[in-house]
Amino acid sequence: MATTTAPHSTSTELNRQATMMQAIVQDRYGSADALEFQAVAQPQIGDDEVLVRVHAAGVQIGDWHVMTGQPYLMRIMGFGFRAPKARVRGMDVAGIVAAVGQNVTGFQVGDEVFGTGDGSFAEYARARANKLAPKPANLTFAQAATLPTSAWVALQALRNAGGIKPGQKVLIVGASGGVGIFAVQLAKSFGADVTGVCSTTKMDMVRSIGADHVIDYTHEDFNRGRQRYDLILDMVGNHSLAQLRRALTPRGTLVLVGGEGGGRLIGGVGRSLRALVVSPFVNQRLRMLLALANTADLQKLKELTEAGQVTPVIDRTYPLSEGPAAVRYLHEGHPRGKIVITVRDADRRSAHENNG
Repeated sequence: MATTTAPHSTSTELNRQATMMQAIVQDRYGSADALEFQAVAQPQIGDDEVLVRVHAAGVQIGDWHVMTGQPYLMRIMGFGFRAPKARVRGMDVAGIVAAVGQNVTGFQVGDEVFGTGDGSFAEYARARANKLAPKPANLTFAQAATLPTSAWVALQALRNAGGIKPGQKVLIVGASGGVGIFAVQLAKSFGADVTGVCSTTKMDMVRSIGADHVIDYTHEDFNRGRQRYDLILDMVGNHSLAQLRRALTPRGTLVLVGGEGGGRLIGGVGRSLRALVVSPFVNQRLRMLLALANTADLQKLKELTEAGQVTPVIDRTYPLSEGPAAVRYLHEGHPRGKIVITVRDADRRSAHENNG
């Protein structure tokens, strides 16, 4: 029987397939049902970018906002008017450098890194070099993937916007959430007396990460108590400015973190803008956080985790193919800790072992 030579198009197709990867993609705004597990082309990196072989990706509330396209202000800001501009979901990443752009000098192929990038719910993601840092040596990739957005937002909220000082009384509203978990630990590292606000079922966890006091919001409203705080971080958005100011000392600082609360149009941005308008006319400082990822702050978080002052708390891990379930659980499941999508087999095992 005669043999035939495969046509040139076949080898071309094989080369094309070699550059494909599995990812969680989205072509329309909506719930987690709009997310699909598909094969897509690996991302191409620019001169100042790094290609990361993803081992784990952190899931955070920003992923849900991008998925739903809400508040609608995000669409006007450039995320895509009728559909997400970026098809692959995910921002927080931990993995190994697979390639570097020609202007990148701080990383080389094989380095273990963590930070923020584009499309981390995938086997490969691209990231700007100035938004990555070396992975903390004492953390698994799954643990490191919890740090980028949540931890550096907490750091910048406390240090940059809040001006935290040792001995201050600090209130963390939303202490069991993604940012709150790190805010409690970071505030303690700055020498503050920390009170966390959370639900009944999460009080033990908030105590375990270092909170000096814990308020169960289902039984007690902090703004009706006698205690006043030097610094309040609010990640939840269900208290008015007047209520939050009532819990502040006369010259205390309020930092509003994130866009939670409010309506579908502008979310919590309206309350933050009101805070900026009111702040010049009162003795209290009312701040809206505008946080930006940078290598210096990621490096600071690396140092704090390696020193044992910050420890990630993981609620659940999901394989990449179950990425939609991970995002759904984030929004509907009231997690007790961070949620991580693990991509490589070794990291799925280490994350499972870490969770006990």
